[in-house]
Amino acid sequence: MTATPRKPRSSRSGRATMADVAAAAGVSAMTVSRALRRPDTVSEEVRARVEEASRRLGFVPSRVASALASARTMTVAVLIPSLTNAVFIDLLAGVQETLSPQGYQPLIGITGYGPEAEERVLRTQLAHDPDGVILSGLDHTPGTWELLRGLTIPVIHTMDLVAEGGHGDCPVQTVGFSQFDAGYAVGAHLAARGRRRIGLIAGQLDPRTRQRCDGWRQALRDTGRYDPDLELMVPDATSVALGAELLERVLATHPDTDALFLCNDDLAQGALFRCARLGIPVPERLAVAGFNDLAGAAWTVPPLTTVATPRRAIGVEAARLLIAGMADRTPKGLENPRRVDLGFRLMVRETT
Repeated sequence: MTATPRKPRSSRSGRATMADVAAAAGVSAMTVSRALRRPDTVSEEVRARVEEASRRLGFVPSRVASALASARTMTVAVLIPSLTNAVFIDLLAGVQETLSPQGYQPLIGITGYGPEAEERVLRTQLAHDPDGVILSGLDHTPGTWELLRGLTIPVIHTMDLVAEGGHGDCPVQTVGFSQFDAGYAVGAHLAARGRRRIGLIAGQLDPRTRQRCDGWRQALRDTGRYDPDLELMVPDATSVALGAELLERVLATHPDTDALFLCNDDLAQGALFRCARLGIPVPERLAVAGFNDLAGAAWTVPPLTTVATPRRAIGVEAARLLIAGMADRTPKGLENPRRVDLGFRLMVRETT
C-alpha cells in the first residue's frame, strides 16, 4: 500500500509552517531548516527553492523554535524612561541601528522615570529570556540590583557613569558622560561671561538632572556667585510651556537675575519665546543656556547656547559592548567591566 503524503498543518496563528515550505519546495523540513539557518550547507539550487517557497507562502521562522535550538532568543531588553523625550529616542535609534544588522531585536520597556516601575518592567522583560539588557541610568531599587546580580547575560547602563569597579558588589558597565561636569561647564561659562545673578530652572528632577544641577552649583560656588534663592526646581515633565511659565516666576521674584541655566532645551526654548514676547533682550539683559542640544536649538532666535550630549553614540556603543558580551557568552560581560566616557560639548551660541 502506498502511503498518503501527510498534509502540512498550519500553525495556530494561521501562518505557514516549515512543513508547508518543505512541501512547496519538494524537500524535507530538516533541509528547510538548514537552508534558512546555515545556507552554506545546502546547494544553491535547493536554497533558491526554499527561499522562493518561503517568500510565496509568507513563512516567518518561529522565534521560539530558534531559541530552543540555539539557546538564544535574539532579543535585547532595552529600558528607557520615556518615548516622548527626544534624548531617549536618539539613544534608541543608536541601539537599533547597531543591533539590527546582527539579527537582534530590542524589547522596549518604558519606565516613566520611576525606579519601582523600572523593576516591574525589568522583571517582565526578563521573563522573555533576552540575550542582554540595556538600562538607562543607575538609580535602581535594591530589588533591581538583586536581579542584575543574578543575571548571566551582559548588562549595559547608559547616560551615566559609575565609579571604577562598579556598584557595591555588582560590577557595572556604563556608557555615557559626566552629567556633573556638563552642568559645571555651563555654570563656569556663564560666570566667565561676567554674569553675577545666575539662576537655575529645572524640571523632571531625575537623578541625571540633579547631577547637572550639582555641577552648576559647584561652578558658581567656585566663582563666588552661588545664591540658592535663584534656584527654581519643579518635578513636572519639561516642556516649552513650562519653560515660559517658570521664566516669569523667576523674574517676578528676582528681577535682577541676569543669566539662567535651564536643564533641558525645551525649557530654554520656552524661556526664549517668553523673553521675546515680554521684550526682554537676550543676551543683553538676560543670558540663557540650555542642555542636550535638541533639534531646533541652533535655530531659535537668538541661537541657543547649550550642551551637546552624545545620545545616539551612547546607544551605538552600548549595543556594541552588548553584542561582544553576547558573542563570547561571558557571564554578564563583566570579566573586565568598562566605563566608557563619550564626553560632551558646550555649544556656545548667541544667547550667552
